[in-house]
Amino acid sequence: MSRIADKFEHLKMNKEKALITFITAGDPDLSFTCRIIPEMEKSGADIIELGVPFSDPMADGPTIQKSSQRALAAGTTLKAILAMVKTVRNVSKVPIILMGYFNPVYNYGIRKFVNDAVDAGVDGVLLVDLPPEEASEFKMEADTKGLDVIFLLTPTSDAQRIEKVALLGSGFMYYVTVTGVTGARKSVEESVLTSVQKIRNQIALPVAAGFGIADAVQAARVAEVADGVVVGSALVKLFEESGGEELIGMVRGFIAGLKAGMKGSGDR
Repeated sequence: MSRIADKFEHLKMNKEKALITFITAGDPDLSFTCRIIPEMEKSGADIIELGVPFSDPMADGPTIQKSSQRALAAGTTLKAILAMVKTVRNVSKVPIILMGYFNPVYNYGIRKFVNDAVDAGVDGVLLVDLPPEEASEFKMEADTKGLDVIFLLTPTSDAQRIEKVALLGSGFMYYVTVTGVTGARKSVEESVLTSVQKIRNQIALPVAAGFGIADAVQAARVAEVADGVVVGSALVKLFEESGGEELIGMVRGFIAGLKAGMKGSGDR
């Protein structure tokens, strides 16, 4: 069983839902990312998504775009991110997912990337512009090394896409709660909750929902129907507002508040 699957199973046994937090690797630099990951885990993050900065992040809203630009300006590379994850593994066993775009992985070399990612301690990969229909080569390499490949579903995904994701995906399925780019929203629409529940009834994989969840109230609402809640832009926004020890304190408090808000959702 993968570290991601084991985490979902453990949470289910304890009647909890997964809090999945996203930050951009290398924002403001990789030494800070290395330091903040264990703090996020201690504060309540069950799984951590690390965004791989990319020069053309088409699926990301302005907050994550600016975060990616800061990371690139600091000299962040995919190779350096993997080295940082390997260092983090000396102090933390939290499941780590790399989330980004296929181009950096392709340039790195698919087989080499998979081998190096697994060696570093990466548990899963989500490439937003690599749909399951085009992922056979990457999926084959990942499967040989036990690297989870996570796919996206959206409100416009049809039955055929849902079936394919259920067949090819591993770790969990990421349901995008809104159409368009990432970014915090003011509310969670009731139709989103209905869609998440419907998909959760159709596939065996855990279903995590994200894109736009901004606070503990929204996280708790989504956790009523999903197996996990993904929070990204609202957390990344803190990196725009502060730094150093103050930022660490803000991140700790924000994550602890999200997790506290989700308590009891596993009973529903």
